[in-house]
Amino acid sequence: MSFFGTPMFLDTKSSTTPTIPSFGLATSSGTKSTAAAVPTFASLATSSETSSTPAKASFALAASSGTKSDRNKPKKVAVPQFSLGAEFPLLLENEWRNMKWSEEVRETLMESVRSFKPASETVTEARVLLIGPVGAGKSSFISSVQSVFSGRVINRAMVGSSSSTSFTKKLRSYNIRGAGEKADEPTALVLCDVMGVGEGESTGLTLHDALSVIKGCAPEGHQFSPEQPIGAETVGFIRKPSTNDKVHCVVFVIDGSSVGSYAKSFGATFQQLREHISNLGVHQVALLTHVDQVCTATRSDITKVYKSQAVQQAMVKAAELLGMATSYIVPVKNYCSELDLDENTDILLLNAVDHILQYVNLYFQDNSD
Repeated sequence: MSFFGTPMFLDTKSSTTPTIPSFGLATSSGTKSTAAAVPTFASLATSSETSSTPAKASFALAASSGTKSDRNKPKKVAVPQFSLGAEFPLLLENEWRNMKWSEEVRETLMESVRSFKPASETVTEARVLLIGPVGAGKSSFISSVQSVFSGRVINRAMVGSSSSTSFTKKLRSYNIRGAGEKADEPTALVLCDVMGVGEGESTGLTLHDALSVIKGCAPEGHQFSPEQPIGAETVGFIRKPSTNDKVHCVVFVIDGSSVGSYAKSFGATFQQLREHISNLGVHQVALLTHVDQVCTATRSDITKVYKSQAVQQAMVKAAELLGMATSYIVPVKNYCSELDLDENTDILLLNAVDHILQYVNLYFQDNSD
């Protein structure tokens, strides 16, 4: 936190006694004192939308020349003022969600996912569809979850670097597999990756195709194209999908570091999509990704995620964008540049998977015979 502001010059002409500078919190352009402004949460929160670097104070004093006439001239003395910078690390004293961080918690969550079985006698796998804007981190989440169970960082779902064009073009289903002795034993969790949602239906996944995937009509490996919607003429089209073919939970993936800069059209698109998905009886949750880029505290220590006011505000914005309660949304940090696993990052990822699986079972409870 920096308290350095811009210098203010005082005119000492009226007095031969040096004026003692007054150090206030407010920043002013003149010599009048101004009441210190009370910073709001919006101005203090650190996010990708606003970033300010506190200006360094200038302590340069007016230099006097050696002549007598110059010495008799009024002198201006630079007085540094101090202000609360926008990069104020706003951390709450208590977590706004209870979270435990330990190796024991990590192992408990891993075992919970490994042993998960759908609450249905006819279904062997829980199919979870990830939907979100281009670059939100859908494919990275899939690879990150698989990395946790593989014991090392891997990129199972291919990830692109463009923020404007979806790298994923086809429907891909990834069965999360165990590690060690259980490496050949897949879990019951299948994460489905699709084309990213664009600002318009001509630039990304369409509503029609998204619903076709959820209904179980889209064949594995189908290449999405706005000009060729999924239909009866699509190669491999599933005319009578079983419960195993359908999607049992939809996860919206939102980039926490840029949630405030999404186009307004995204909000209308997501809420329209949510309405149609709800009509199909499928529950939805959301992931807030890139929380390590939302504020400096979470960047250096991910365990501060539930103490970060900035992350909390980003979650509120995501809830408004999607039209859902914040209780459906969980924060995650994907493995992007790392080469080694981190225990606390694993815990966030596994906690997100556990959250998703709770809603998967609600689907089976709601649709039981």
